[in-house]
Amino acid sequence: MGMSWDDVVVIEQSKKPGDPTHVVTVNCPDKAGLGCDLLRIVLEFGLYVTRGDFSTDGIWCYVVLWVVPRPSSLRVHWESLNKRLLSCCPSCLPAFYLNQLPNCSKPPALYLLTVFSLDRKGLIHDVTKVLCELELAIQRVKVTTTPDEKVLDMFFITDGMDQLHTKIRREETCEHLSLMLGACCISCELHLAGPEYNVQQGRSCVSEAIAEELFSNELFAKEDCLSGDVSKVKKASIEVDNLLSPTHTLLQIHCLDQKGLVYDILKISKDCNIRIVHGRISTSVKGYRSLDLLIQKEDGKKIIDKDSQVALCSRLKEEILHPLRVIITNRGPDTELLVANPVELSGKGRPRVFFDVTLALKALGICVFSAEIGRHSTSDRQWEVYRFLLDESRGFPLTNNRAKRDIIDKVRRTLMGW
Repeated sequence: MGMSWDDVVVIEQSKKPGDPTHVVTVNCPDKAGLGCDLLRIVLEFGLYVTRGDFSTDGIWCYVVLWVVPRPSSLRVHWESLNKRLLSCCPSCLPAFYLNQLPNCSKPPALYLLTVFSLDRKGLIHDVTKVLCELELAIQRVKVTTTPDEKVLDMFFITDGMDQLHTKIRREETCEHLSLMLGACCISCELHLAGPEYNVQQGRSCVSEAIAEELFSNELFAKEDCLSGDVSKVKKASIEVDNLLSPTHTLLQIHCLDQKGLVYDILKISKDCNIRIVHGRISTSVKGYRSLDLLIQKEDGKKIIDKDSQVALCSRLKEEILHPLRVIITNRGPDTELLVANPVELSGKGRPRVFFDVTLALKALGICVFSAEIGRHSTSDRQWEVYRFLLDESRGFPLTNNRAKRDIIDKVRRTLMGW
């Protein structure tokens, strides 16, 4: 006898008047990396985890997350969130209901959205905002501004609702975009991308010189100096304890709170095949967050080897302190902003990066001449790289070093939720 699907994912709003907190409970069979998959969806919906508890016996897991929408977040569609969380849970649902959920076992179909319009400030972010509201994830993008101040946007997107194969869903998307663009809209087309678009190109999307700057450890010091408080940014402690439990290693993490922190930590545990048997996410205190994790290796044993402990802690610290890279460089006479984030071993990039970067640029009043998303591989991982050629004809002094530092700082703070 199967478990009722009503009990697998339950989302309840706080009963306190005016409290925006929702409690998300997931109760389902366990699978490797489930916590990471759940937190990725939570981040994709623009939610902030105030605290959480999760546990598993290796067969069944129980997850409770207290979440609130971030101030700059879009309106949350809680019913859609419920379905998306259900879609990544192992099957314990009746067959008739499984047919109504997105199929996470196969790669989502890639669609090409082409928007041709007159240019204006904040255009790219406004289009991105509509796509996020419709639960359409941007996988790649190519934005070009023509000499006569028109913009051709090519967004390669996937559908979190898995409904773009229907004519009504495609028409709804184009209607929302046309309504938002108003008189600026010239045309809007959406169709299934051809097979030539489904494979990422093998070559890097950045030159060797840019890659050396973007992925160098020297960038860490520059980022810390931009923060204005080096000691605060660098403060992150990870302690390993094998004495508390006879069967589990205790991992205690204390660090600066930031957007996507829990997702980043669970992403490393997933990629390193570390099983979190029990975890507690404490509330943020004076801007800092603590996590207590009881973990095991894939074979169910503690992490005894010192080198393995050091490697895991080093990987976690790098992900906590520097989950994203942001630089400004010159592309000939033009100014280019580059943002990079590590990709999961599954090939998935961090949610909402394009949304956050374009939001920061819009807030600064900076127009984007062109934009694109690509991939770059280093010796130990793959990165998603966002490139923005900034328009210097709109009055913002991009040649000024102080202005460049302000842009980098604003983009990083938006991405980190500071």
